[in-house]
Amino acid sequence: MEEIKEIRKRIDQIDEEILKLLNERAELAKRIGETKKSLGLEIHVPEREREIINRIIKLNKEVYKERFPTEALLHIYREIISACLSLEKELRIAYLGPKATFTHQAALEYFGFSAHYVPVSTIGDVFKEVEMERADYGVVPVENTTEGVVNYTLDMFLESDLKIVGEIVIPIKLNLLSTASSLLEIKTVYSHRHALAQCKEWIEKNLPHAQLVETESTAKACELVIEMERAGAIASEVAAYTYHLNILAENIQDNPNNYTRFLIIGKRAMGPTGKDKTSLIFAVKDEAGALFKALESFYKHGVNLTKIVSRPSKKRLWDYVFFVDLEGHMEENNVKKAIDMLKERAQLVKILGSYPRALLQEG
Repeated sequence: MEEIKEIRKRIDQIDEEILKLLNERAELAKRIGETKKSLGLEIHVPEREREIINRIIKLNKEVYKERFPTEALLHIYREIISACLSLEKELRIAYLGPKATFTHQAALEYFGFSAHYVPVSTIGDVFKEVEMERADYGVVPVENTTEGVVNYTLDMFLESDLKIVGEIVIPIKLNLLSTASSLLEIKTVYSHRHALAQCKEWIEKNLPHAQLVETESTAKACELVIEMERAGAIASEVAAYTYHLNILAENIQDNPNNYTRFLIIGKRAMGPTGKDKTSLIFAVKDEAGALFKALESFYKHGVNLTKIVSRPSKKRLWDYVFFVDLEGHMEENNVKKAIDMLKERAQLVKILGSYPRALLQEG
């Protein structure tokens, strides 16, 4: 018992030291904010945030051999940075609402709990909030490993001049929520069509006779189920706490490797961090070999494409544009040369932004 008391005493001392250092860090961040304002500089610098996080991860792995879990460290530093930034400027973040959706979860994980969150009804509204400068950034879903790309998000970039300034990938863990206390009571299941599709096998096995009803979001499903006795909603664990619903079954998604990628949109271009991606749109001329010539631009300069998706241009019948994600920043020499060659060979090239790769994808 004496040994335990001594260890606890040391833990208390460490906690006090952590608190002291956190307050010192907050004071320094506040001073930096004041200096930036006096010089007319940008308050929020995401590149600096990523530099801090990358350095901390490297230290934790190389010096401390990950005795403290790196994933937990990421969450802690996300909140430290978020809290310190709020002393300089409160960020306003628009996201596809309502609250407790996976987009809300992605926004919280990217910007932390100290930002101010603005839920809006459509992906188009997220773009509008940022364009009108009512929000500093927006968060929108772009693709899911099970359901594929979110076409509405891609189409918005055809008209908008906003930039992609970041991305985040989160695991989609779905649960059956209800006011009921047993699966046997469930007669109707509500959720977004993607969530219903992602749990198809589980529903067929465990609730074969249940009626399935599509809703505009998983959160909307929860709002409906609150008022019902024999209904369930498929949604996140966060939604269960937010709407005070019972979790009748956990992790009911059919694919355990189910992830959704979200884009962070803003007005200014991001500088290179060394671990970046670039997204762009291009359209080719209506002639034989046009697409081959366009893609050859990347091959010739050793640029790796991680995604290519075609979408109707909505300008002419059977006219398509191509959305591309590639490795590297547009300021890097090989990427710049590839894009310059693409511009010579394509009918249209629109760079959507270079931005830090999602931490989950860095390995």
